[in-house]
Amino acid sequence: MAVMQKKDTDMTEGGIARLLITFALPLMIGNIFQQLYNTVDSIIVGNYVSRQALAAVGCTGPIINTLIGIFVGLASGAGVVISQYYGAKDREKLRSAVQTTIALTMCMCVVLTAMGVLMTPFMLRLMATPDDVVGAASTYLRIYFWGISGMLLYNIGAGILRAVGDSTHPLYFLIFSATTNTILDLLFVKVFAWGIAGAAIATVVSQLLSALLVMRMLIASREDYRIDPRAIRFDPLILKRICSIGIPSSLQMGITAVSNVFVQSYINRFESACMAGWAAYNKLDAFAMLPLMGFSMAVTTFVGQNYGAGKLDRARRGPLIALGIGTVIMIVILTPMMVFAPTLVRLFNQEPEVVAFGTLFLRLISPFYLLCTINQIYSGALRGVGDTKATMIIMLFSFVFFRQLYLFTAYRLGGGIVPISLGYPSGWIVCSVIILVYYYRFAHKRAIRRAEQGL
Repeated sequence: MAVMQKKDTDMTEGGIARLLITFALPLMIGNIFQQLYNTVDSIIVGNYVSRQALAAVGCTGPIINTLIGIFVGLASGAGVVISQYYGAKDREKLRSAVQTTIALTMCMCVVLTAMGVLMTPFMLRLMATPDDVVGAASTYLRIYFWGISGMLLYNIGAGILRAVGDSTHPLYFLIFSATTNTILDLLFVKVFAWGIAGAAIATVVSQLLSALLVMRMLIASREDYRIDPRAIRFDPLILKRICSIGIPSSLQMGITAVSNVFVQSYINRFESACMAGWAAYNKLDAFAMLPLMGFSMAVTTFVGQNYGAGKLDRARRGPLIALGIGTVIMIVILTPMMVFAPTLVRLFNQEPEVVAFGTLFLRLISPFYLLCTINQIYSGALRGVGDTKATMIIMLFSFVFFRQLYLFTAYRLGGGIVPISLGYPSGWIVCSVIILVYYYRFAHKRAIRRAEQGL
């Protein structure tokens, strides 16, 4: 394979809005294709297997996200460290950070595979998964976790590229693997009639291909952030720094995902049509949130590079500009989601009950996405300066403690599906208020003190 053209971006110079948009756009498109993995599984099993199969794929999301969240948190810590060394032009530490990151990922592949396979039965029981859904869900999860290494390796490789400003090549690899996943899904489920197992196998194979592509590119690169298989080892000081930034994010994402397991358990107390409608809503919700995820990652890289370069004023302006752009984008997305909600839900299943539940969830919850713009952008900014502990505390309080308290109270008071489904927006409201107050009252001063003390 020929060495690909250098695509890293120095975000310490140039127009802020232009840099954020050009960096976030490939991320958003890439996130769309990455989201297609599980969404295509849902669409195909929902139309060619049964609504129980759709409910099964849908209820696996919180379990998968629990373990992936643990890894993504550590990976975000590595991304912050790499982006800061890149911004500071510290070539030696940049190389060591990359090799340490790969060594950590290889260990996590072993740990998360074992955890996923062993935890599947317990997690399904914890969610009170109905008998007509639990068998298919168990099959899907076991196959997925046996092949989880492909997903981890792709994400860490893509994270290294994004940390140095290259959001384009990860997009190319995702387009290829998502297209492959769609073709294999149709082949395994519709043609071979392998059912939900075929959907899981298609996902695993496609994720493995994307991992091979991004790893091969990084190994072939001549840049300082290349992967050198002979040099993969832990640098104790850099590992400590990655963990100090990444572990709070890891705990936050993992525990928040566990909280979503409990949210799913409340949904599972209703009929399978409700579960299937919730599954359809969740897939559409994930697509609606993709622009925010893209801008959040862009802000993290932007703030990380400028913080590493000592340009604190520029680092502070980035999140505010991203918030304005993100708000406009969310308004544009919300309008057709509200209007065409039934049509969108029918993509996953045609049964009237499923469509009715899915439409209810979409129209009830989607207006609150504007609040997510605030907490996603500013949490990304805090991660960029390495302040992940505050983000962890705020999000755990909002998305775990407060949300679970709300759901428990709503259920005990005899609440139906409407108050239960408002559990997500309740956490978003609390998180957005707290994170804004913290960011503008404390984060700036703390970043300045840390910059004066040195990275």
